[in-house]
Order: sequence, then C-alpha cells, then structure tokens
Amino acid sequence: MVYRVSATFRGKVQGVYFRQYARRWAEMLSLSGYIRNMPDGSVLAVFEGQRGAVQEIIRKLKEEHPAATVTSVDIKVEEPEGLEGFKIVH
Repeated sequence: MVYRVSATFRGKVQGVYFRQYARRWAEMLSLSGYIRNMPDGSVLAVFEGQRGAVQEIIRKLKEEHPAATVTSVDIKVEEPEGLEGFKIVH
C-alpha cells in the first residue's frame, strides 16, 4: 500500500544541501515525490512509498543530516497521487 505525507521541516534547513540529501535517501528508499525551499525558510517535502520508508527518511532528515538543524517537522498524511521519481523543485 502506498503511503503519502507532506512534511514541512523548520530550522536551519536551507543552504545546507538538505534537498540533495533528501533526494539521495528518497532514491535509496525507493520513494517518489518532491522537495522545495519555501519563502519562509522552511523546506516542504512530499514523499510517497512504503510507510516504513517514509518514516525512515523523515527520521534521517530530522536526526542525521550532517549540517542541518531541524527544530520541528509538521507532517500531514495525504491521499497518494501516484508520483514517479523524486525531484528537487526550484
């Protein structure tokens, strides 16, 4: 079953290769979706895939990024749209 979340990461998440790190892990975990910087300094990510893989990438981004400091993550479960591939949106 495909699981989808929209996650907004706040803290020191722009200018630290956060999106590239997310794309690499999304590809390794076979997740689809996209990630983009938001005007307020947060980063919005949409992940679709197996529930455990979605939970794992959120944990990695929150706890293991070597340069980011995530102070909060707002997660919203959504209906899957059948996205393919993982993209960095500029």
